[in-house]
Amino acid sequence: MNHSVQPSDYAKRILLVVTGMSPQILTETLWGLTVADENPFVPTEIHVITTLEGAERARLLLLSEDPGWFQRLRRDYQLPEIAFSTAQLHVITNREGMAMSDIRTPEDNEAAADFITDWVRQLTADPDCALHVSLAGGRKTMGYYLGYALSLYGRAQDRLSHVLVSEGYESSPDFFYPTPYERIILVGPQRKPLDCAQAQIDRADIPFVRLRDDLPSRFMTDHVHFTAVVQATNRALQPPKLVLNRRSQQLLADDQEIPLTPIQFALYWWMAESIKQEDPYVDWASAEAAVQFLKTYRQVVSEFSADYDDAEVALEWRIKDPRDVKSYFATNQTRANQKFSEILGQTAAQRYQIHKISKRSAGQLYTLHLEPEQIEIL
Repeated sequence: MNHSVQPSDYAKRILLVVTGMSPQILTETLWGLTVADENPFVPTEIHVITTLEGAERARLLLLSEDPGWFQRLRRDYQLPEIAFSTAQLHVITNREGMAMSDIRTPEDNEAAADFITDWVRQLTADPDCALHVSLAGGRKTMGYYLGYALSLYGRAQDRLSHVLVSEGYESSPDFFYPTPYERIILVGPQRKPLDCAQAQIDRADIPFVRLRDDLPSRFMTDHVHFTAVVQATNRALQPPKLVLNRRSQQLLADDQEIPLTPIQFALYWWMAESIKQEDPYVDWASAEAAVQFLKTYRQVVSEFSADYDDAEVALEWRIKDPRDVKSYFATNQTRANQKFSEILGQTAAQRYQIHKISKRSAGQLYTLHLEPEQIEIL
């Protein structure tokens, strides 16, 4: 991405907020982004994640004809059309698909985390849009999940912020944004009069770590569970552990099964055995490599099988030129390495993938960057 391009330069600009019982968080954030900012971010569409009660409050206070605070804000400051209707009010559902009126139990929190994470995944799927996320509304756990989800899926053009409203106004259900004209509201037990035109809203950008490039590709396209994504991310921070089960031909990396073909499994088993025997550097460009690999492959598939015959024939004529032997292994290496990336993500996968370490004369040395104790062969 060209880093000179700002989020406001994108043709599609999305504002995402979570709200609870105070839908004015949306108008306060929108005012801060569009009116008060030196480099305005004017969304082309708005999405709200909320509870059943929160959605009803947003509908009545923001989207109604009267008071209709969302359209009032647009008219007061001549903002362009912004796609925001009840269709963009996304009510959190539980595991049974029922709309939730509040978030109280551990089960409620898990469902909210999954719901929020999945919406952030969907809204960041379009590379030609910029997403701005506000943490100002909803329960604290909702804000936490929203910020963490953006850390998991956010791109270079995405932003995270929080708004702070000046004293007195922040607790008033009648305050929605600083008006360009005098508007008096009564706040607190003493019914103190305040002019909305004098209110101040400070918006603070919040930096966040972007982990998107390290996520497994399956988390980009499928419905996701927050805990599964976090567990996968945390597991990648722990020491690697490769487990090969010869009988079932199952390979586990970071406790995840990598779906390898028999020939790919044999390739990994062969390389893993070399590590266990403390002879980690295997020269693929050699007749000896072909013999060693076929010996391992015979233990994965029967030597009388068609698959074994095909491998034997393929390697037999390649032995005449060691470079051809290497190319046979390299093709399967590329395909296997790709499967590790799909399941684990690029960064975690690199710990388990087969790597070329050097080239000497006609030889080609390959290895796994693992220690013997990090490999278990069953």
